[in-house]
Amino acid sequence: MSAEDPVRLVRTRDGSSWRIGTDADVGWIAAGTSVSRTITAAIPPVFEAYATIVLPGGSEEQDKHDQAVLALLSEQSPGQPWWLGYLDTGADDIVFPGAAMVTLYPGWHYVLVEAGPEQAATWRKQDLRSFWKGVLPNLMFPADRSWLFSTLWDDDWSCLGGPAGLVGRFLPHPDLQTRPVALGQDATPPGHQAL
Repeated sequence: MSAEDPVRLVRTRDGSSWRIGTDADVGWIAAGTSVSRTITAAIPPVFEAYATIVLPGGSEEQDKHDQAVLALLSEQSPGQPWWLGYLDTGADDIVFPGAAMVTLYPGWHYVLVEAGPEQAATWRKQDLRSFWKGVLPNLMFPADRSWLFSTLWDDDWSCLGGPAGLVGRFLPHPDLQTRPVALGQDATPPGHQAL
C-alpha cells in the first residue's frame, strides 16, 4: 500500500474518520525552519510575533498549562479544524499507530491528523502522556495556518508563532511562563539549555 493510498490517509477513532496529513500539509513548516537556536528551529519566519513557553515540572501544573494553551489557541481559531502532530519518539503515544507519517525538522517523524482542540486535549492517553511534556500534541496549527505551536523533542519549552494579539494573550497568563522572542534571537529560555 503506497503512502498516497486513500485508505492510509484516513483513520477511525471515537466513531469518526480522521484525515491523516501528508508532507504537503507541512511543507510550509519544513521549508521555513532550519537547525539553529533561534525560533526558526521550530517556527517558520512568516508570523507577526513569536514566543517560547516553558513546560512546567509537575503533573498538576502541566494540566493547567495544557488547558491554558488550548483555551488561548481555540479563541484565536474558533470553528476551524486543526492539524495535530504526534512525534514518534518510540516511547510516546502517537495516537494512530501504523498511520503514514510526515518528516519535519532534523528528520523527525510525526503522525499528522486533521482534528481540533477537543482531540488535542483528549487523544493522548494520560498513562502514555509524553514523558514530561503533557498530553498535548507536539505540533498544532489551524487550517488557515495563522499560528503554529511546536514542542521539539529535545526542548523543555514550546515555541509559538502567530498574530501579535495571540502572543500578547500568552504573555500575562498566570498558568504559562511565556517570553517574547524576536527572529534571530536565541530562543532558549533563561535557565534552560538547548540540546
